[in-house]
Amino acid sequence: MLDEVTRNLRIETGGRYIDCTTGAAGHAEAILNASSPGGQLLGIEADPHAVKVARERLESFGSSALIVNDNFSRLEDICLEHNYFPVHGILFDLGLSSIQLSEAGRGFSFQNDAPLDMRFNPDQELTVADIVNHYSEAEIARIIYKYGEEHASRRIARKIVNTRPIKTTFELAGVIEKAVGGRKGRIHPATRSFQALRIAVNHELENLETALRQAINMLGYGGRLVVISYHSLEDRIVKRVLQEESSNCICPPSSPVCLCNHQARIKLVNRKVITPSPEEVKQNPRSRSARMRAAERLMSASDSSLNKAGLFLAGLTGCLAEAMSAINLN
Repeated sequence: MLDEVTRNLRIETGGRYIDCTTGAAGHAEAILNASSPGGQLLGIEADPHAVKVARERLESFGSSALIVNDNFSRLEDICLEHNYFPVHGILFDLGLSSIQLSEAGRGFSFQNDAPLDMRFNPDQELTVADIVNHYSEAEIARIIYKYGEEHASRRIARKIVNTRPIKTTFELAGVIEKAVGGRKGRIHPATRSFQALRIAVNHELENLETALRQAINMLGYGGRLVVISYHSLEDRIVKRVLQEESSNCICPPSSPVCLCNHQARIKLVNRKVITPSPEEVKQNPRSRSARMRAAERLMSASDSSLNKAGLFLAGLTGCLAEAMSAINLN
C-alpha cells in the first residue's frame, strides 16, 4: 500500500518523518524521495539484521536517514535522545517483514524447519521454545486463545505439554495439527497458534498501544499518523486508541454528564478503514489482510505556537542540509 501510505501521510518537501517499523526500508525510501529536497526520516527497527539492510538501502540519502535499532515502544525516548520532534508524519506498518519471513532460521514460519525462536530482537532472552517447553498448560492455552483467537487452544496446549520437549517449528506444527484433528481447509491449523506465540514472545500488542499514544505526542500540529495492521487484534487496538484520542469525552455511555475532561488530540482522516486495491492483492497476496487507518494531530488548548514553529524549523533545517550537501558535491 505504498501509494496509500504516501498519500495519507500527506508528505511535504523538507518534512520530518518517522517509520516505526522500518524493515527493508521500502516505505522509508518512498517517504524520503517524496519529501526531497530536505526531507528527513528517523527509522526504528527492532531486528538488527533489518537495520543493516535498511541502512544499506538508504545510504544514498546520507544524514537525512537515521536508522535506530530499538523497539517502537520507546518512541518518545528515541525522539528525545535524537532531538527529533515535533514531526510531520509517523508510520506503523505492523506484522512481519519480508526479511523475517525469508530467514529460515528465525522460526517465524512453519514452512521451514527451524528452532522455536520468533524473536524480533535476538538479544531478547525469552523465546517461543521457552514458552512451549516451560509454561504451564493453562498459560499456553491462554496465550493461544488470547493472541490467536484459537478455539481449540485447550486441546492444543494439552497436546503440547504431553509431547514436550518440542524443539523445532516442524515438530510444533505437527503437534498442533494432531491436536485439532488434521487439516480442514486451505489455512494450516497451526497458523493461529504460531501467530499467538510470536505476539506473546515479542509483547507486540502491549507495545503497540504504548507506541500509538507516544506517536500522537510527537506529532506536530497537522501532522499525520498512519497505521497498517494485518490481523483483527492489532486493528482493534488501533481503532480503539484512535477513537479515544479523537473524542472530547470518553466517559461511559451511562454517565449523565462528562467527568473525564478529555480533549481530542487527533481527528480521523478516514472514517472507514482503507484496504489494498484488487490489483495490489493480485500482485502481492500477503497484502490481502492489510487494514490502514489514518489520523491528523489537532492543536489543543495545551499546545503552543512552538508546535508550529518546531515543524517550520524542521523543514528549514532539512532544506539547509540538502543545500549544503549539494554545495559539497559540487
